Amino acid sequence: MKTIRVVAAVIRDVSRIFATQRGYGEYKDGWEFPGGKIEEGETPQEALAREINEELDTKIEVGEYIDTIEYDYPNFHLSMDCFWCKILDGNLVLKEHEAAKWLDKNTIDDVDWLPADITIIDKIKKEMQEW
Repeated sequence: MKTIRVVAAVIRDVSRIFATQRGYGEYKDGWEFPGGKIEEGETPQEALAREINEELDTKIEVGEYIDTIEYDYPNFHLSMDCFWCKILDGNLVLKEHEAAKWLDKNTIDDVDWLPADITIIDKIKKEMQEW
C-alpha cells in the first residue's frame, strides 16, 4: 500500500483551535487540520509553514510536536505529523477549503472530522482542558 507523508497544523488562538473543511477530492466536506504533503528535501516543519502560507495566505510559527498519526485509508496509508502552531501574520484566507471554524473544548466535536484527524482529537481535548 502506498504511504503518503503529510503534516498538519493545530493552530491555536488562546483557547481555540482552527479547523478547515475540505473543498475537493474523495473526502470533500470532511473536517481536518490544515496542512499538506512534505516535499523532497523539506523538514516537516518547513513543509507545514509552506503549506499554510500557500493554502491560507498566513505565516505561522510551528511549535511543539504533538504526535504522528498512522492511518490506513482504503487506497493508501497516511502518515501525518501534527504540530501545535500559532499565527505570526495573516488572516487565514481560504484558498482551497470549503469552510473553516474556530473550535473550543465545547465545540470540538461539532464537526465531522476526517477519519485520520479524529484519531488525535482526544489528545487535543486533553490539552485544551488545561487552557
